[in-house]
Amino acid sequence: MKRFSIAPWALAAAMTLGVATPGATDGIADMTAAERATFRAEIRDYLLENPEVLIEAISVLESRQAEAEAVQDQSLVLSNMDALVNSDADWEGGNPDGDLVLIEFMDYRCGYCRRAHPDVLELIETDGNIRFIVKEFPILGEQSVLASRFAISTQHQLGDEAYELVHDALMSFRGDYTDASLRRLAEGLELDADAIMAGMDSAEVDRVIAENRALAEALQITGTPSFVMGDQLLRGYLPYQQMAALAAELRAEVN
Repeated sequence: MKRFSIAPWALAAAMTLGVATPGATDGIADMTAAERATFRAEIRDYLLENPEVLIEAISVLESRQAEAEAVQDQSLVLSNMDALVNSDADWEGGNPDGDLVLIEFMDYRCGYCRRAHPDVLELIETDGNIRFIVKEFPILGEQSVLASRFAISTQHQLGDEAYELVHDALMSFRGDYTDASLRRLAEGLELDADAIMAGMDSAEVDRVIAENRALAEALQITGTPSFVMGDQLLRGYLPYQQMAALAAELRAEVN
């Protein structure tokens, strides 16, 4: 049997996870069929005796994959930054001159968007230096589209303050989104329901939704909520503490 200088745990990890190591690759290629069978049996015995090696190797692999995905996401954000921060169609809140931008792709019927909403508001209020941008991204069916059309039409017809009222109300709304329920919501907020309803099917509302969907596709965003903070793409719900920590980390990198 040929002998190799490579450590058993490294060879086991390489064979198990398909990670090539130079010494192992060259040596295995030179083995006879009988030697390969013996070698594989030894690897199997080693792994059965030392299963923690597999756990360690898988952990390293997952870490490397996560790092690669983060690098790819950062590249996607940077290549689409103009559309993210300079659209004339988005509602903006927070500090317009903030040193950090937070962008949310959201859907009013998304349970995690609703859960994230108070955390986002808390972050913006307590931080005081974040520019916040909302991207209407209805992906959960016809009611989602209807609610987004209602919110966007509110902004177009009645302005940013009215949009903010409607946005917050839709996030806490209970029940189905229908023309009738949305009209009642507008009336309850003392807004011009007729004007909002009349503008819901406009070409301008169509444009906003289409542009946000195209941008989400470019960023490979398929779920809500999804956030962009600085140059980082955050997929899924993050509690207040994690968002605040990331904001501090991004500012530290700049300084």
